Amino acid sequence: MNSPDTILAPKRITAKNMTEKEFFYGHKACAGCGGSVAVRLALKVTGERTLAAFPAGCMAAVGFIYPQMAFQNNAIITTFPGVASMASGISVGAKALGLKDYKTVAFAGDGGTADIGLQALSGMIDRGDDLMYICYDNEAYMNTGIQKSGLTPYGTQTTTTPAGKNLPGTKTHKKNLFEIIAAHDIAYAATASIGYPQDYINKVNKAKQIKGPSFIHVYASCPTGWGTPTNTTIEIAKEVVDTGLFFLAEYENGEFKLNKNPKEFKSIKNHLSKQGRFKHLTDNDYDIITKQRDMKWERMRKFWTLP
Repeated sequence: MNSPDTILAPKRITAKNMTEKEFFYGHKACAGCGGSVAVRLALKVTGERTLAAFPAGCMAAVGFIYPQMAFQNNAIITTFPGVASMASGISVGAKALGLKDYKTVAFAGDGGTADIGLQALSGMIDRGDDLMYICYDNEAYMNTGIQKSGLTPYGTQTTTTPAGKNLPGTKTHKKNLFEIIAAHDIAYAATASIGYPQDYINKVNKAKQIKGPSFIHVYASCPTGWGTPTNTTIEIAKEVVDTGLFFLAEYENGEFKLNKNPKEFKSIKNHLSKQGRFKHLTDNDYDIITKQRDMKWERMRKFWTLP
């Protein structure tokens, strides 16, 4: 684990002073893609001296299309389960070459992080490798056909968890990925949402200062997989935080801290009913989802530092 003095107070980056340079554009992502927003904002913070790695997920599929390379900095496609280990090799190699003022960043979706890539990610943190890992969470394996992942929430209809008379869709709840990463005693980990972009930018900027591993789990809406209008991507990603179904938090110096603690939650039903993947939910399903949310928040409010 890094010592507390490795977490510096970086200069605040806002829409007013953020660079006008673009490092991820001209890609072939679906209209309204939240993952592309997450990558674009992160790279504008980390800058052109970024060495980026992407597994065989959505951003690799839409960004590496010869001859129209969408990345303006150095970027590479890795094996699906091995983005963290390959990014570790990139970071170590850059150090061996004597490169200065650079940041290695691994980007992966929820499947490539919480499931198939979890072992490599755990090893990366355990070794203390100097890189930032960002999981853009669209809650399913979207690039390969909208299959359930470990971060797919209860009640979601996917191609591997159909909804019908006897099934509610996905029967499991999201893995506690943030807590799993924090259990490694990592120097810095955070959750974010593209619906709260300034919070996300702040956290990427903070993670950039870490000399060692850092991790950000960012909620990134997917109109194609979720059955939502393309112009509601940011709205949906904001609403999920306001309903309490996703939370904004940080882990550093061995402590959990909530960044936002809503006095009242917005309606879960109003939020989920806007998404085609949840159109089948019953009142009983909404009760199960609400109970799970309330249990989660009761624990966080009891044991975590509140804003």
